[in-house]
Amino acid sequence: MQHIEQYQKSFLKYLEGFAVEKEPQNLYNPINYILQLGGKRLRPVLTLMTAEVFGGNAQVAMDAALSIEVFHNFSLVHDDIMDDAPLRRGKKTVHEKWNLNTGILSGDAMLIMAYQLFEKYEAQTFQALAKLFSKTALEVCEGQQYDIDFETRNDVTIVEYLKMIEYKTAVLVGAAMKMGAIVAKASIEFQNAIYEFGRLLGIAFQLQDDYLDAFGNPETFGKQVGGDIIENKKTYLYLKTLELGSHDIQESLKAIMANTALSNEDKVEKVKVLFTSSGAAEATQHAVKDYTNRAFNVLDKLNIPEDKKQLLIVFGEQLMTRRV
Repeated sequence: MQHIEQYQKSFLKYLEGFAVEKEPQNLYNPINYILQLGGKRLRPVLTLMTAEVFGGNAQVAMDAALSIEVFHNFSLVHDDIMDDAPLRRGKKTVHEKWNLNTGILSGDAMLIMAYQLFEKYEAQTFQALAKLFSKTALEVCEGQQYDIDFETRNDVTIVEYLKMIEYKTAVLVGAAMKMGAIVAKASIEFQNAIYEFGRLLGIAFQLQDDYLDAFGNPETFGKQVGGDIIENKKTYLYLKTLELGSHDIQESLKAIMANTALSNEDKVEKVKVLFTSSGAAEATQHAVKDYTNRAFNVLDKLNIPEDKKQLLIVFGEQLMTRRV
């Protein structure tokens, strides 16, 4: 088993060979731009790592890992258009650097390219990967629609929110891990167990992302801090503030979110005060820990060598304490 940094390094080398100049440049240059912007490479690393956890070869899993990364970045390009986001990983978003039409078309091309990457696998593996990918891609779209719907609803529940982040974010983490298991030809039982581990870890990851969106450092977070607040997103922090806060805090939060006269900076700062004073910020951190521990409980039942479990545990702990 390699260390996480080694998986990242080998994946980035493989990615360099994929992101080559092609014609028409206005279609492929934006794709190469978003793929080379950086990011944590969380999902492909999990695919490679999982392949080796189940006795497979990370190099053989590289195309599956790349497919996950291409799809993830496709979803980011389109998400940024829908959110009208100016920054991604500290740089201009694709539609800002080029234009709206280019962002849409390049994103579409990335979705097709993600599917093409399965073509190098033999028929049974190809079928299993494509079936999982199609299911996951549709769930991600459903999650995105829930996210959009929630912006104009005032009755979103925490249960609904958790379902939304499961579909929008967590299922892709689960799929990334299951793909590694599929390539390694692990048993269906192991494939499903590692998917569940990834799904739970993905929920913890998104809750931490919610927290960092409000309280992260803009220099390390890579996105516009407070973006969720500016967009009136019903995040876990927001919903927990309504659940835990006093009547005054609840009314203040609703009033601030509805106040179009406030500058973005003032709005973000005022809402953050309420997130903290209500106890929602602390509750969000507790939820991150809870979902991470639930993921670790799934690992306890997996009959794999202890050193391989430990690598997955270290990865989960790094996600739980990350600041970027």
